[in-house]
Amino acid sequence: MSDKTRHYIDLFWELIDEILNAILFVLIGLEVVMIAYSGNLFIASGLTILIALIARFIVVGMTTKTFHSQLDLPTGAWKVLTWGGLRGGISVALVLQLPIGAEREILLALTYAVVIFSILVQGLSVGKVAKSIRKDEKTVEMQSGV
Repeated sequence: MSDKTRHYIDLFWELIDEILNAILFVLIGLEVVMIAYSGNLFIASGLTILIALIARFIVVGMTTKTFHSQLDLPTGAWKVLTWGGLRGGISVALVLQLPIGAEREILLALTYAVVIFSILVQGLSVGKVAKSIRKDEKTVEMQSGV
């Protein structure tokens, strides 16, 4: 296969990926309208988001901080890896596969809350976290005289 053909095949599959993601999120949007949110569900959603962030910090953040020298990562990489743990379509698709019932509706609402938080808050602010790490690295370099 020539390089030009390979390039066009890659572009084709990237386009298919984007189309399928768009369809998935349209379907997710249609499903989220059907959920009846209550005060208790909002509190549970907040706790679920917090638990997801703590779990991500423990698994990814602590691992990268512990094995920092072996992984050869920049100083604040654990912050980006922890905050940048975006969740999306797969978790929603998995919950949608559960049998219909009250438990499914609760899990679906909590999953949507985490995914929406992940996309809107984490996705839109991960660049700021990365920039703050670069600023921290420059400060450290200036202080150490490198």
